[in-house]
Parts: sequence; C-alpha cells; structure tokens
Amino acid sequence: MLGKLLVLVTYIAAMLGLGLYIRGRVQDSPAEYFLAGRRLGLFVLLGSMAATNFSAFTVFGASGAGYLHGLAFFPIMGFGTGFMALTFWLIGKRVNRLGRLHELVTPSELVQHRYGSRPLSGLFALVMVVFTIPYLALQPMAGGYVLNQLVGLPQAAGAGIVTLVILAYTLRGGLRSVAWTDTLQGLIMIVMLAAALVMAAEHHGGFARAMGKALEADPELFSRPGGLGRFGPGIWLSYILLWFFCDPMFPQLFQRFYTARDEKALQRTMLLYPLICTVVFAMPVLLGVLGRLDFPGLHGKEADAIVPMLMTSVGGDFMGALVLTAGLAALMSTMDSQLLTLSSIFTRDVYPFFTGGRTGSSTVGRVFVCCLAAAGYAMAVNPPGSILKIATQTFTGLAVLFPTVFCGLYLERPRALPAIVSILAGEAAMIWFALAGPGDLSVLPAIPVMGVAFGTYILVHLFSGAGFAWQWSGASRKWAAAFGLLLLAACDFWQWTDRTPVFLGLPGWVWYFVGLSALQTILMWRMCREESR
Repeated sequence: MLGKLLVLVTYIAAMLGLGLYIRGRVQDSPAEYFLAGRRLGLFVLLGSMAATNFSAFTVFGASGAGYLHGLAFFPIMGFGTGFMALTFWLIGKRVNRLGRLHELVTPSELVQHRYGSRPLSGLFALVMVVFTIPYLALQPMAGGYVLNQLVGLPQAAGAGIVTLVILAYTLRGGLRSVAWTDTLQGLIMIVMLAAALVMAAEHHGGFARAMGKALEADPELFSRPGGLGRFGPGIWLSYILLWFFCDPMFPQLFQRFYTARDEKALQRTMLLYPLICTVVFAMPVLLGVLGRLDFPGLHGKEADAIVPMLMTSVGGDFMGALVLTAGLAALMSTMDSQLLTLSSIFTRDVYPFFTGGRTGSSTVGRVFVCCLAAAGYAMAVNPPGSILKIATQTFTGLAVLFPTVFCGLYLERPRALPAIVSILAGEAAMIWFALAGPGDLSVLPAIPVMGVAFGTYILVHLFSGAGFAWQWSGASRKWAAAFGLLLLAACDFWQWTDRTPVFLGLPGWVWYFVGLSALQTILMWRMCREESR
C-alpha cells in the first residue's frame, strides 16, 4: 500500500508542479491564456492534440470494449480515429488561417465570423457545452475506477480527488500549462500501456502464447462481428464515420487548430496521427482481450474496470500502481482541456447574451469551470451506462455540428438559416433515437442523424435561393476520391469471419488495417506535397 501511495502522490505532485511552474511565464490575455499565444510547435501540438483526444474512453472504454467485443474494436478505433486526421487539413488548416487573421479564440467565434449570426453562434456554443458535459464526466468516473483499485478509495472519493487536482492546475495555468502537462501525460500513457501489455502477456507465457490461450478460450473475440455479435457491417462503418464527423467537433480538439504555430506544424501532426492512433488503441483492446483469461464473466460497465483489475492482479503493488497512472494520465489530459475550452466558450460566447454583449472576465470563466467540474463529478458518481454507451451518444450530439462548420468553411456565401435548421433538426433526431431506441437499425443512430443534419442544411440552403459555389479545386476532388476508396477498402467484408492467426497470434485482418493506416499516411503526404507545389 505504501508503494501505491508513493506513486500516486508523486504523480499528482509532478502534474501540479509542472502546471504551476509554466503558469509563471504566461500573460493573461485571451490568446495567451486560451491558445498559448498561437505558438505551439510540432512536438507540443502533436502531444497535446493526441493526449486531449485520448481520454478515459481510450484506456477504459477501449479495454472494456476489447473485453466484451474482442479485436473487432481495434480497427474501429485504430484506423477509424486515425482516418479522422484528414480533417486536420480539411478543417484545421482553414480554422488556423482564419483564427490568426481575425483573432478568433473559440469555435463559436469562427461560426460567427463565417455566418454573421449571433443566434447561430450562440446555438453552436450551447450544443458544444451541453454535449461535452457527459464526455467530461467520463474522466472522473474512470478516475474513480483507478483510485479504487490503487488505494481502495470509494468511487465518489476517487472521482472527487481527480476533479480537484485537474481544477488546480487548469484554473491557474491556461493552455500553455495544459498543453505541456497533456504532452507529458500522453507520453506516460503510452509507456505505461506498453508496460501493462508486456506484463499481461508475460503472465501467460509471452504475447503469442497469451493470444493463443485467448483464442482457444473465446474464439469469437478474434473475428467479427465480435464477442457479443454487435459489429455487423453497418455498425462497423457507422463508428468509423462517427469518429470522422465528431472528433474535430470536440471543442478541446477544435480549439487546438487555432494554437498551431503555422500550417506546417499542423500538417506534420496530421501525418503522424494515424501511426499514433494505431499504436495507442491496439494496447487497451489487447489488454481487454487478455483480461478475459484472468477475469471471465464481467458484464456491461463492469468491463470498463478491466485494466485496473488486471494490473492489480498481475503487476504487484508498485508496478501495478505505475501502470495505472496511464489511466490517470489519459483522463486528466482530456478533462483539463475540456474545462479550459468550455471556459473560453462560456466567457466569450454564452455570457455576452446575458450582459448586453460584454465578454466575461477570467474570474467568470474560472467560476464556470468549477460549476462544470461539479456537474461532471455528479454524473460520474452515478453513471447512466458504460463508457462506450455514454461516449457514443455524446459524440453523436457533437457530430451534428459538422455540416455547419464544413459548409461554413467551404461555401462561398454560407447562410445562417440552413445551419440553424440543420443543428436543431439533427439534435431533435438524436434525442428521438436516444428516447425511442435504435429499433431494427443495422447502423448506429448517428448515421440517420447525420443524414438529417446534412439533408436539412442542403434543402434549406437551396430553398433560400442560394447556389452551391464551393471553394475547392479539381485536385481536391481527386484526393476526395482517393480517400473515399481508402474508406471503402476498410469495409473488408470478405474476411469478416476469419480468425486464423497469421503473426504474433493475431489474424490477418488486424494487420490489414495496420497497412491501411500506413497507406493513409502516404496519401496524406502526397496530397500535402502536391498542394505545397
């Protein structure tokens, strides 16, 4: 127990110390506090973008899904999240350019600039805040799992400690503090997940032998549609499309587009992102699969705690505690960014509605952050479902914003009414599916919801008498076709039931998706090189 406490106290003290140290070099202007002066280079930008996106969902949700569904969840996350990196260039490049040109700070300010509508930007900000709170709540929820396994704290107490620590350095330090702590925590997460996988595999005689045991015990975990038969072709493709539409709409990720020092830093971040996603998401899914050997019979949200349970069992007190810091690193690096971004949205986009246009002070933002943290903590203490279930509904609500941003950036003269109708109709459809259930749909509700959001935008835009004059070249259409074919190649239904081990005990379709991620990086490199010429 002493060793566990030593690891926990050292880790928390290091994060607080780093955040407070960096705060001493930050001016309190909006661009400095919220955007780190728009000067993040490749190392910190990549580390911060990856870490803020790899949340409690990455370590606990992905391992829980690996436990329940098996390897089928790896390409959905590894390739699917990596494929989303294309939006770093598709959306991020223009967001960075407009943000620098017009001194924009929040996602809603970009919408206000492109559409010229305060009601639309207010609606956009409200949706971002409402649908980020449940995602924010996943972080202390998972923190409670870690501290319960680490030192035996009750779930509520563990979630409370995590929330207070994150509040301490976020309120004090701004984005520069958050970016550096995120980068460090991202590195800790990767190293510790790798250590966890090595320990879990060695516990069963090495990686290939451990995979062989898992295949013999639960063969359905090595093919699709997976352990619970959930990932049919429609659900499979739905998740990949959902990540593409929703991830760039995460407010904490969207705001990172403003922070890049230049377009070259953003470009290089995009090129490295698929590799990082492939490596990072493979580890928790594999840990979930191996966890079935030691802890069979978990159901639903019980499976979200498989990594803490497994590491406590096979790692010993000290090593188990070190590995569990990967979970803390993942959730803390997301929650701090969420709190900071939502603070900027509230003070600059929501608060002015109640004060006649006056922007809120930094004190107002800090008070709002405390309220958000309290709301997230309350939801974390009594979660309504598993991490995967909560995340999927939350992500769908944020994905509805994609048509507004995409059309706002690429239409010659975007109009506010189509965007307002698109958001309202899309969220209404999402709420209807949440209440009524998906029924007999063979796809995620996110697909018809996105159909409603895109469809209403296009129809209202046409009925308003505006034409579709797009700001892209013939080369853009060529690359859109290339990436469309890559997405089509990800629908590998010809090897759907294959579970034959090919290398290191893993079936060939797993390696196929590793190859697709590498091909995506090559295509993006060629696209950027051609555009720079």
